[in-house]
Amino acid sequence: MVGLAFMLDIVVGDPAMMVRVHPVVLIGKLAERLERVLYCRTSRVRGGILVAMVCFSTYLGTRTLVASLGSLGWTMELWLLSTALATRGLYDAGMKIYQALKSHDVKQAQRYAGEIVGRDAHTLTRREIVRAAIESVSENIVDGVTAPLFYALIGGAPLAMLYKAVNTMDSMFGHKDERYYFFGWAAARLDDVATFIPARLTVPALLLAATLLGFNGLGAWRAIARDARKHKSPNSGIPEAGTAGALGVQLGGLNYYDGQAYEATYLGDPSRDLTELDIPRTCHLMLLTSVIFLAAGLILQIILNRMV
Repeated sequence: MVGLAFMLDIVVGDPAMMVRVHPVVLIGKLAERLERVLYCRTSRVRGGILVAMVCFSTYLGTRTLVASLGSLGWTMELWLLSTALATRGLYDAGMKIYQALKSHDVKQAQRYAGEIVGRDAHTLTRREIVRAAIESVSENIVDGVTAPLFYALIGGAPLAMLYKAVNTMDSMFGHKDERYYFFGWAAARLDDVATFIPARLTVPALLLAATLLGFNGLGAWRAIARDARKHKSPNSGIPEAGTAGALGVQLGGLNYYDGQAYEATYLGDPSRDLTELDIPRTCHLMLLTSVIFLAAGLILQIILNRMV
């Protein structure tokens, strides 16, 4: 089932016509409505209650929906599992930016970059657009693909959608700004915990993918071991540092958010400067890492099922 869902995501992705009923969109709407009722700037408890309610609703709702369809429940589970994965979406997002840069349309590339990064995209230079694309695609190798795959392999659609709920709430509330510093604490911490194991299980898949693609597998490992812990996130630094090391480039540096400067941690070594070709390289690394991670998970699942 998980393998079929992965293939469905690769072939179909997320059609625009399905945006309104996309599970992640619905989870986000539920979280927004609960925020209106529960929000208190100084309360971690209220933020925790919101997280618990969204997680409970998502898990129970998914199980109920699949079970209610009886013998056709597998079709709903297949669709839900595919929506939990962002492999096709990440690949397309990165390649759109690459094609715009290849056509020397920097303004279009800025607009595309703005769709996947939170920084001020309209001021990005050509090199900064390349860096933004690489950082976004590589960071989401875990959040968007391998972590949902991990939970899907363990607990099917209910657990995969539960993880997506946690990840969505972290994106919405897990900011260290005045509004969410306390209220978003539970969402941020739960996402760190939920992503901890799959992020580290992604490492061997990423190193093998880098080697098979002719990139620097050893450099990827060195960058992860040295730089991943420097990242603001205990998990996102792993795929970002690994990608930087594999490509032999340096990620991180000065970014602007609503006009405010922020210096992101440097990952990797500046063995050479970034080029637009590093975007498709990152997309291919993301894709092959995902395939290897899934294959390893399915093989392990078969072995464990035979042992039981």
